[in-house]
This record gives sequence, structure tokens and C-alpha cells, in this order.
Amino acid sequence: MIRSLYSLLLTLLLPLAFVRLWFKGRTNPDYMQRWGERLGYMPDLPKRPRLWVHAVSVGETVAAAPLIRQWQATHPDWAVLVTTTTPTGAAQVRRLFGDTVEHCYLPFDLPGTIGRFIDRARPTLGIVIETEIWPNLYANCHKAGIPLLLANARLSERSYRAYRRLRWLIGPTLRQTTLIAARSAEDVQRFVALGAEAPYVHAWGNLKFDLTVPASAHEQAEQWRRWWGEQRPVWIAASTHPEEETQVLTAHRHVLAEQPDALLVLAPRHPERLPAVLADVEQAGFSALCRSALAPVPQAPSPDTPAPAAGQVLVVDTLGELMTFYAASDVAFVGGSLVPVGGHNPLEPLALGKPTVTGPCVFNFDAVYAELTALQGTTTVVSARGLGQHVAELLAQQPEQRTLPAPVAAWLQANQGSTARLLAYADQLVRRLEAAKAALQQP
Repeated sequence: MIRSLYSLLLTLLLPLAFVRLWFKGRTNPDYMQRWGERLGYMPDLPKRPRLWVHAVSVGETVAAAPLIRQWQATHPDWAVLVTTTTPTGAAQVRRLFGDTVEHCYLPFDLPGTIGRFIDRARPTLGIVIETEIWPNLYANCHKAGIPLLLANARLSERSYRAYRRLRWLIGPTLRQTTLIAARSAEDVQRFVALGAEAPYVHAWGNLKFDLTVPASAHEQAEQWRRWWGEQRPVWIAASTHPEEETQVLTAHRHVLAEQPDALLVLAPRHPERLPAVLADVEQAGFSALCRSALAPVPQAPSPDTPAPAAGQVLVVDTLGELMTFYAASDVAFVGGSLVPVGGHNPLEPLALGKPTVTGPCVFNFDAVYAELTALQGTTTVVSARGLGQHVAELLAQQPEQRTLPAPVAAWLQANQGSTARLLAYADQLVRRLEAAKAALQQP
């Protein structure tokens, strides 16, 4: 009854969902494509064992990449289907895996659309990355006998309070999972408080610690540094949001006062916002160079392309190159933190040994930042001026002074292993399923 009311409400809101897609399509035409998949209309996939991984967008896809690659290596007879919600996530899937995986958009959470998806996708096992709790999706998987694992699951205090108001709907949904692999003990407590069954909720760590930096990222970073000048001080402001870019540009003016040749690499969280970002750059009195206009991805510009002049900002309006530009920079600022977005993943620049700066709004990664703060692994600033001053101080240091402290490197290594734990559980689960199926087929 409760889920029926939920489904009725979503059905009434469905036209607004398509209006939202159309509105987003005005800046990113990819949102106008493949609408049928949003309703579960996708081609029937070949009948074979299939791992289905749902990764909402770019960050979740990157976090799931080691897991998917290891599954492909150990289960070559299995198909892998990756679903996303955003076109940027879809583009990241193709960039990371090419045609070695299947892809479609996850349908809206209605009984009919989810039913069509399951009938046509035929997943054997499902892994949902992070906190995507969809009542009809979970219920239909449970009914179809598809084990569903919630991986890298997290619940900030803010999210927990929001979900708690819907505990009558969320509790039964969580109980239809086979396993909830939470990031921390605090996340475990919050999931259990929402109604999950405690024996099936475990603190298995954060998949994002298991990232690997491809050699190509270092090679491409060297090419970029040679282009703009190997000795030039460079800082990156990554995954920035509206109203945050203006603060970053103000900070850059403070940096230039101390380091006149400094270069800012500005990588907005959503490249489709490029016109607004370029307007902010111009209004701040700088000129912009768009990465997409300099060379095809992933190539760096040719040596005869003029390097950025003082006062120019390199705007990264492409996808899949953030690790390259982290590697090419001297200092990293992780955005979504000077505005109340909740911050983004600081582990990528840290894995590259970069001094990492953040704003105070980091509730999406509160546990990670709490440990990093204790280890003095990151620096928190609360204003554009503070950001500019700290970045200028770091850029003035010698490279050997900017190395990652040994306790932070040890902490990064000690927190790895979530992917291995999840894969081991999935393997055991598959073996049990195969054994049960074989027993049923015996005369």
C-alpha cells in the first residue's frame, strides 16, 4: 500500500521529469537522447550471466571501475551492464570501458518501467554504487530473485535526517537488499536505524580508496607541463559549482599578486555550464582558454600552440581528464566546499601526492575529512582570500616541501581493500546461486 502511494506520486510527477530532461537538454543535448530507456524500453540483451552495476554519474563510475575491471578479468564469460542516470556518466562509461560493457540509462522508479528493464536486461547480480535507494527497483529485484548489493554506501547526518522522515518507505526497501557494504561504522548505524537488518550491513570501507592512477595520466600531465612551462606555478580548482567559481577567481587574483606567472586550471563539476563559467572568468577580468579548443582529448597542445599568458585561465570543459590535470598541477583545491554542496572526493589529488585545499562545506565526505584533518593531510579555508593566500604560500615552496606527509600516504594505503571484500562476497554469492540452480536441475 505504501509503495503503491509512492508509485502513484511518481507517476503524477513523470511529466515534470521529462520537462527537467528537456530543460537540461538546452545546455547538454545528450539529455534529449534515449528517452525510451528512461521508461525501460531498451533492446533485449543476450541471455548470459550478467553483472549489473548502477553508477549514477562520473564519480560513481570512476569508483566502480576497479571492481568492474577485476570482475571482467575473473569472469570472462559474464556480460557487464552499467547503468547511469546522467549523460556525463554514460560518456565516462564509454571512455573507461569502450564496448567491453553494455550501457543504458536506469529507468524512472515506476513498477512498469523497472519491470521492463529487468525483463530485457536479465541481470544475474546487481551492485548499486553509493546511496541510490529506489523502492520499486529494489522490490522488483527481490521479486525476481536478483541479489542486490548496495556498495560504498554512505549516509551523512544530513541525508539520514531526510531519509528518517520516510522511514516507513525506506526501511522495507533496505530490507530487500542482500548486502549493504557501508563505508564506516557510523554509516552502518544509520542504515540500521532506518530499518536495514543489522546482520546484512557491514563497514567495508570506501571504494574510492582503491583508485589506481593510470600511467597515461602521468604521461599526459608531463606533456601539459611542457606546453605551459615546466617551472610555472600551477594550481587547479576542481569540481567547482555556481557561485564558487567567482570565489576561486577572486582567490586567483591574490595568487597572482604573489606569483605573477601562476596559472589557474578551472575544472567545473558540470562542463555543460561552460557559458556561465566563461562569463564569470570574463567578469573577473581574466581571459579564458577552453581545453577543448586546444587539442583532441587526450592529447596536449602542440608545441607551436601559444601557452597561456599571465591572466589567462585554462578552463577544462572536457570529461575524463581530471586525473591528468591533478597530476599536472602543483596544488589542488577540491570544490563543492566553498558553497553548501557538501564537497567532493579529495582522494584523487592526494593519491597523486598533491597538497589539497578545501572549503568548510564537506559533509558528503565528513568522515574522510575528519581523519585527514587529524593527519594534517588537507587544509581548510573559509574564504576566497584565505584560499588565495594559502595557495600562494604553497606555490612559493620548493617541490620537495610539498610532498605528501608519510602518515597520509600510510593512511591511504591502510584504507584500501573495499573492492576486494566486495568481489569476494559476490563470488561466494554467485557460487551459492549456481549450486542452488544445479540442485534444482537434478532429477
